[in-house]
Amino acid sequence: MSRLRTTAAAAALLLALPLSVAAAAPALAAPPIATDSATTAPADSTTPAAAQVELPRPTGPYAVGQEVLHLVDQNRPDPWVPSAGPRRLMVSMYYPAHAGTGTPAPYMTPAAARAMLDWKMPHNTIPTEAVSGTRTWAESGARPQGGHYPLVVLSPGFTMPRATLSSLAEDLTSHGYVVAVIDHTYENTGTTFPDGQTLPCEACGKVIGDDGAARLEAGRAKDVSFVIDQLTDRPHPAWRYARLIDRDRIGMAGHSAGGASTVPALLTDDRIRAGVNMDGTMHYLVPESGLNGKPFMMIGHPLPGGGEDATWLTSWARLDGWKRFLTVDGSDHSSFTDYPVFYDGLGIPKGPYTTIGGQRAVALTRQYVGAFFDLQLKGIPQPLLDGPSAANPEVRFTP
Repeated sequence: MSRLRTTAAAAALLLALPLSVAAAAPALAAPPIATDSATTAPADSTTPAAAQVELPRPTGPYAVGQEVLHLVDQNRPDPWVPSAGPRRLMVSMYYPAHAGTGTPAPYMTPAAARAMLDWKMPHNTIPTEAVSGTRTWAESGARPQGGHYPLVVLSPGFTMPRATLSSLAEDLTSHGYVVAVIDHTYENTGTTFPDGQTLPCEACGKVIGDDGAARLEAGRAKDVSFVIDQLTDRPHPAWRYARLIDRDRIGMAGHSAGGASTVPALLTDDRIRAGVNMDGTMHYLVPESGLNGKPFMMIGHPLPGGGEDATWLTSWARLDGWKRFLTVDGSDHSSFTDYPVFYDGLGIPKGPYTTIGGQRAVALTRQYVGAFFDLQLKGIPQPLLDGPSAANPEVRFTP
């Protein structure tokens, strides 16, 4: 059974897009929304203009700095719009910082927020500022802390902007990581570039079937390797604070298609030591030979009837290194992103089987992904990953 599933409550569409990208071609091809849901949000979805969403506070000791990079891969044409020229990416860099030395970082641009709302919830009346004005805990231009930190690269789901992984990025950073969150251009509802252009989702409706999804995942792996190239290049890295990065400790995590893309990334880039797939169907399967012993964790939501994604079962059996397969009861596909915080903050109802709230969903994602990287990149023992925890009864371990 595919991890794609229908959300029972129509309004919960706000961001409950495919766990991966295209297990069902008709769903992706049907305008105006490429989604695993058979329903759309009601036309009268509204929220008060004064609504203010706040991301959960990071739990670590470091303040969080943020800078945004515009990177251009001169060696690769854009795979979706070749006429646009070289592949261009926007990347949010998060780093341990001195508190109070920057200015509040925006959640996303108004143009990107409007594009996301109009795509996910057609005809809704949620004001743009309800999303673009979300309170974050990062500071733009903050002065960095000294030291060398592991790098974690994050890849969002198909059609999902990079901002949707902000809560996880901020928390990892607060615990002593540099985090790079990538917008995969033309693969999300809207990416805003420094010239003010907000580019749309050209890939939507073009990724058909398992082969198309596997190609998308392989393409994202190329994006990730290019970003790592740019951040670790010597003597001229693309980021002014690249000295903060420990080049020997690099990991990757992603949600949905971004999570599935960890497989080709781990296989093709020796610098990436460990990966996490958050609820992403793996059209690019783990090969029979495994991942060269690299640690891998899968964390996802339960499927109806107790079934499981066939790509997870196949890949799980083939993993040849440290591995974990976790299921979070009461969660849905969007529970591993910022979206549950918006459900709660904007009064958007969730599906009938989604029982955990936004704060709890974010907390569990942060705990388990953070524990994975603390173990694999910092060598810190993590009893949380040894088995079920009384503190987290929602989390089940597959043996």
